[in-house]
Amino acid sequence: MEKVTIEINARWGRLVRSPVMLVIAALQGISITMAPLFLYWSGKGEFYPQNSQWLVPLLFAIVYLVPLFYFFIGGPVVKALRART
Repeated sequence: MEKVTIEINARWGRLVRSPVMLVIAALQGISITMAPLFLYWSGKGEFYPQNSQWLVPLLFAIVYLVPLFYFFIGGPVVKALRART
């Protein structure tokens, strides 16, 4: 088994160690489970509370934007793993 050391930007390091990760992890759970279910219910017309036109765009944003955070973090990891030593 190999040991791989990965260097990331200090900005990303501060973000990963900050309390923001708790919020991102919670949004990840929502983006995987609840957001698609609410979108499905909204499409069928079964779930659409009064005066909540912001709900569907918010759910789409959660589903599509939360994984981008992990793509940006995972990029340096994949790059380091694929680098020839």
